[in-house]
Amino acid sequence: MSPVRQLIPVFLLFCMTVHADAVAESCHATSQKDIAALFERWNDSLQSGDPAKVVANYAPGSVLLPTLSNRPRVSVKEKTDYFEHFMTGKPVGSIDRRVIHLDCNHAIDTGLYTFHFHDGSIIKARYTFTYQWSDDRWLITSHHSSMMPERN
Repeated sequence: MSPVRQLIPVFLLFCMTVHADAVAESCHATSQKDIAALFERWNDSLQSGDPAKVVANYAPGSVLLPTLSNRPRVSVKEKTDYFEHFMTGKPVGSIDRRVIHLDCNHAIDTGLYTFHFHDGSIIKARYTFTYQWSDDRWLITSHHSSMMPERN
C-alpha cells in the first residue's frame, strides 16, 4: 500500500473530528433587544452603589478602558477600584445612539451614551461593549468608553 493511501484513513478521521467539534458549538439564540438589555443590567448594577455588582458583569480577563481614567483595568481589583471612584458621583447612564452586531455567542454594542451625576454634571461619551455568551449568561469581554472630543 502506498504511503498516500495509508494516510487517507487518518485524514478522514481528522476531518470527521474537526466537523464534530464545529457542530458541537451551539450558538445561543439572542436578539438586538436582548443585547440592548445588557446595558440596562450594567446600568442598574452601577446605580446599586456596589462596585462588585458592576464588576460581576465582566468576564474573567476582560478589559475595561474607562471614561475617567487613563489606565486600562484588567483585574477584578483594578475594575473595582475604578468603579468605587466613578460611583461616588451616583452616575445614571442612558443610550443616545447605538449599533448592535450579533454573531454566534458574541455581540457588540457600540454607540453614544450620556451619564448624569447627582451634582448636575453630565458626561457624554462614546462606548463599545463586546459580549460573549459564557455558560448561562452574557458577560462583557471588553468595554471602551471615552468622552466626546468635541463639545457642543
